[in-house]
Amino acid sequence: METLSRSQIAAFEAVLNRIPAEDRARIHALKASAASAAEASAPHWDFDQPGRRAEEALAEAFGAALRDDHRRALVAVWALEMPARVPAADLPPAVHELYPEWIQRLADFLTAAANPYDRDFWAKDVRISLVLSVPGARTQMIDLSSPMGPGQVLRHAREGWGWSVIPAYASAQAWKPWLEVHTESRELSDFNEAGWDRAWATAAEICKRRPEMAGMLGSSWFYDPPLEQISPRLAYLRVNPLKNGAFLLHQGPGEIHTQRAATSSPTRAALIEKGEYTARSWIVAWPRAALIKWADARAMQRGMVEAA
Repeated sequence: METLSRSQIAAFEAVLNRIPAEDRARIHALKASAASAAEASAPHWDFDQPGRRAEEALAEAFGAALRDDHRRALVAVWALEMPARVPAADLPPAVHELYPEWIQRLADFLTAAANPYDRDFWAKDVRISLVLSVPGARTQMIDLSSPMGPGQVLRHAREGWGWSVIPAYASAQAWKPWLEVHTESRELSDFNEAGWDRAWATAAEICKRRPEMAGMLGSSWFYDPPLEQISPRLAYLRVNPLKNGAFLLHQGPGEIHTQRAATSSPTRAALIEKGEYTARSWIVAWPRAALIKWADARAMQRGMVEAA
């Protein structure tokens, strides 16, 4: 990764310099151990774990005096270290070409100093600055390690959602670590079919460099099969991976899924209100061999179009 631009360095340093010199010294003293704790927790299924470990380190150092400026300062310090962290992760060009925009967005967000520091944004900024998650497209970020336990698969089958997931799990060697995709709500320009295709293709390139990965998965209410009729414009999110070798795993309903499903659609909100639709979260898991095959075919087709 190329060195951060002068303006980005200045922006991150300015964020750090908002806190007193004594507090800056504490941030520098805790940054390495906090990073190690966050990194150790990253393979957990809970996306927020690294952010929680960082929060614990800050709370221990600052106690009741902890403020969002301290949180932003820690992310800024880690961002200044990204030119060393990113090359160490051995990432493909598809990721590297996205970093300039992602880093600029991070610098702009920290500079704006919105209060309070949204918990979801904090979790994502910790992961991005520590290279625990990386850019997949303009809107999608990819966790570099996420589990899929056999218990989820057995529960899916026992609850009547189908037994075919068991051979699919075995064939994919799905007990291995997976990449996992997430949406970055601060930049939604790539939340469309082309943007998601780019994210899946980026994942395929990461898988080529990491043979230990089982593939990439996503977990969300927007993979729910009834949405093909309720919100057909979202059907591609589930259908495109499934028709190219992915499999689907039921997780279940939940208040957070209901809230998210209702937020952006009056149609879904009305159906939920009337009790005619229950939002359910599903995992879409795209095994590495099928994912790479699809991505290579996509790249070939794009090359032919560009050459024509």
